[in-house]
Amino acid sequence: MKSDQISTGAAIAGARVLVVGDVMLDRYWFGDVARISPEAPVPIVKINRQEERLGGAANVARNAAALGARTSLLSVVGMDEAGGTIQRLLTEASIDAHLHEDDVLDTIIKLRVIGRQQQLLRIDFETPPSQNVLADKLARFHTLLPGCDLVILSDYGKGGLTHIESMIAAANALRIPVLVDPKGDDYARYRHATVLTPNLAEFRVVAGSWQSEEEFRRKAEALRQSLDLTALLVTRSEAGMTLFSAAGVLHQPTVAREVFDVSGAGDTVIATLGVMLAAGKPLDEAVAQANRAAGIVVGKLGTAVVLPEELWGE
Repeated sequence: MKSDQISTGAAIAGARVLVVGDVMLDRYWFGDVARISPEAPVPIVKINRQEERLGGAANVARNAAALGARTSLLSVVGMDEAGGTIQRLLTEASIDAHLHEDDVLDTIIKLRVIGRQQQLLRIDFETPPSQNVLADKLARFHTLLPGCDLVILSDYGKGGLTHIESMIAAANALRIPVLVDPKGDDYARYRHATVLTPNLAEFRVVAGSWQSEEEFRRKAEALRQSLDLTALLVTRSEAGMTLFSAAGVLHQPTVAREVFDVSGAGDTVIATLGVMLAAGKPLDEAVAQANRAAGIVVGKLGTAVVLPEELWGE
C-alpha cells in the first residue's frame, strides 16, 4: 500500500461523522420466475432467499463506517420488529446508533422483490414520526454535535428532519461542516448548509428545465448563491457530477464501468464526500473520490457500500 493511502486511511480512522435523517429497512426477496400468474398478467416469483439491509440515512452511515470513519447515527424508528432489526444491523456495522423509539410510528420498510437479478416490485410501509419524538431527537442532536467533525443530513422526505434549519444553524455556530442530501421543492430550509448534493431530477424540481449546458450551469450557480452554500454538487447519473463553488465549476465524468443498480448511489456519494472532508481532504479531492465510489457502487445490487480496498486499491 502506498504511503499516501496509509495517510488517508489514518486520517479517515480519526474522522468523526454524525449522520442524521430518515432511516429505513431495505428487505430483499430473491426468487425464480418460471411462469405467469393465471389470475393476472404478472410473473410468479418463487422466493428462495431473503436479505435485510440498512436503508436511507442508515445506509449513509453504513457507507461512512465501511470507509473507516467513526460514525454515529441519529434517527427515529418504531417500537417494532423492523426497528429492532435496524438496531442490530447498525451494531454489526460498528455504528454508534442513537435511535429514538416512537410508539405510534411504523419503522419504514422498503420491500423489493427480485427475480432473475431484476427488481420486479417494490412495496413501501411508512408513517410520519410524532412531534414529541422529533423534539427529543433535536435535543440529542445538540448533545452529539460538539463531538463530531462533520454532519450529514440525509433527507428522504419522511418527516425525520422537521427541524433541519435549527440543525444547520447549530452546526454553523460551531463551525462544523454540514452536508445535505435534499428532497422536495423547498430548498430554502437548506440555506447556509456547506454542501448540497441533489441529483439531476431533484435539481430540476427547484431550478426548472434548461436547454443547454450553459443554462444548467447558470441555474446551478444562481441556486448556490441564493442559498448561501459553500458548494453545490449535482450528481448527473451517466454524465458524472458537477461541483459549483466560489472557485468555479468542476466537472467529474462518470467512472462507472457497468451500471447494475442505482439504488443508494446518492447515499454512497454523500457518505464518501463527508468522510473525505472530515478527514481534512480538500473539496475537489473529496468530490473525485465520491465520484469514483459512485461508479463502483452502481455495479452492485441494491443498497451497498464501497470498501477502502475498492476505492484506493490494494
